[in-house]
Amino acid sequence: MAEQAQIQLDYTPAELEQYFREMLFIRHFEEKCNLAYRQGKMGGYMHTYIGMEALCVGWMQAIRKGHDNVITAYRDHAHAIQLGTDPVKVMAECMGRQTGTAGGKGGSMHIFDPE
Repeated sequence: MAEQAQIQLDYTPAELEQYFREMLFIRHFEEKCNLAYRQGKMGGYMHTYIGMEALCVGWMQAIRKGHDNVITAYRDHAHAIQLGTDPVKVMAECMGRQTGTAGGKGGSMHIFDPE
């Protein structure tokens, strides 16, 4: 059997707590999306990031914000929020409102924020 590579993790307790808070925020946001979808407040389809919050928070630590472009498909609410898009605008986009990131035209599956 091959030996496992040694991995060094140098995260402070404060950083780990922040990552946990970000994961928790994503979970709560996605639960609100599910609720609104089931109440008929959102059209189209709803693909949430529930159960994958750590994936988003983790890979966001590896990219260079402001330098690397991020393109997602379907489960994209968490990515937009992690990259700094206002969660209120993301929710508005999911609900098809003009105050959304793409004026309500993209919906849940096509979150777009040029900034």
